[in-house]
Amino acid sequence: MASHENIIKHCNRPFKTVDHMDRTLIQLWNSRVKKHDLVIHLGDFMFRGLRKREHYLDQLNGHITFLKGNHDHNNSLNTKITSLVVHISNLDIYCTHKPEDYSSSYTINLVGHVHNAWKVKKIYNTYLVNVGVDVWDFHPIDINEILKVIKEYDQKSNV
Repeated sequence: MASHENIIKHCNRPFKTVDHMDRTLIQLWNSRVKKHDLVIHLGDFMFRGLRKREHYLDQLNGHITFLKGNHDHNNSLNTKITSLVVHISNLDIYCTHKPEDYSSSYTINLVGHVHNAWKVKKIYNTYLVNVGVDVWDFHPIDINEILKVIKEYDQKSNV
């Protein structure tokens, strides 16, 4: 989440200031996301007050679809989307902000909200993958990284 000073302490992020964090997050985003890439952001894009959404959107690569997070009612993002399904790599993947809103109808659920609590977990036959930057070295991830972390989780679970 951008422009949120308390998140630095709450998640033990390695940034000295909000500006340092925001600059780094933008740089890492643009190092992975190209101009025409599609990005699905799973909520809590920015904290209220300090800056308007344009401050960030003008600097970020990609075509971004935003899901509503629990902090997004306090900022100028105004997204109404609470979940969506993406078909990629012959998979239907459910995307939502909070892990408790996952759908067992899909094998893979991408979630946010939990910051650095965990990276992947399995509930029955459904994988929940936390795509928050706190567990991904502060950069966005792609489908290949998601599939790799699921495979590694399975390998560790079967030992």
